[in-house]
Amino acid sequence: MEFFQHFLNALQFGSFYALIALGYTLVYGVLRLINFAHGDIFMVGAYIAYFVAVLLLGGEGMSGLGLTPAMTLAITVPVTMILTSLVGVTLERTMYRPLRRKGADRLYVVITALMAGLMLENGNLALLGASRKSFPELMHKVVWTFGGVSVTNLKVVVIVAAIVVFVLLEFIVSKTKIGMAMRGISYDKFAIPLMGIPLDTIIVFTFILGSSMAGLAGILYAMSYPILEPYMGALIGWKAFIAAVVGGIGDIRGAIVGGFLLGFIEIGVVAVFPSTLRDLFAFSVLLGILWLKPTGLFGVAQTTKI
Repeated sequence: MEFFQHFLNALQFGSFYALIALGYTLVYGVLRLINFAHGDIFMVGAYIAYFVAVLLLGGEGMSGLGLTPAMTLAITVPVTMILTSLVGVTLERTMYRPLRRKGADRLYVVITALMAGLMLENGNLALLGASRKSFPELMHKVVWTFGGVSVTNLKVVVIVAAIVVFVLLEFIVSKTKIGMAMRGISYDKFAIPLMGIPLDTIIVFTFILGSSMAGLAGILYAMSYPILEPYMGALIGWKAFIAAVVGGIGDIRGAIVGGFLLGFIEIGVVAVFPSTLRDLFAFSVLLGILWLKPTGLFGVAQTTKI
């Protein structure tokens, strides 16, 4: 029974990594850009959810609207995803697009992404201070026990959300016209505008999708672990990026598989060894996978035309 308990815990952790990794893989799949600010967009999403929830519920010295937790949750999720997507679009418009139009080398864009992440972290620190925020309880906790295995309703929601998002994104990218345009840009971004497809519109849509997924991950993470601090997105963002690379960055299936794989490895290590060895073992296993298959589990080697 202990195995099944660890299995459920791994699914929950893997869901967080998978949701964030989807943002990395969407942007890279279209622009061949590693948006290193994505982990901090996840952090911003968690803080946005906090302020929206407090505003609707009341508390923390704020006179809220006095809504019930259920109503607050129903409003907070879409509002958080919309506002977080606006943060991602703002970064694209103000930082990435000017460099892209000037034909800047990819290295400078990556450095800009790192700088954007640091700006979000330290901007949060400057505006809100270093004190941690306690996320309000929006879902009454229900625990189901099956033969010694305990699972909460929140854990089920997190896992189901990751699966639903994966199915939705797979459908958008594979079955819709805008998804076809996204795949076309990843193949040849210079030919796409000649076909009458608005390049900037597709790129903005990609950032909206990726950032909204980070916002969703932010609110689910805050509900599961209700302590917020300005640097909460740094480590989990890097881990999600590594998960995307191991799965094959640029491939949606790879992001999901890589996220869940990292979750299983971490929980498996903690179940057997001291928790201090979690990251060492996890990253060693992932490094071994990349050593055997450098393109990732679902990645395909690409050629560059000269």
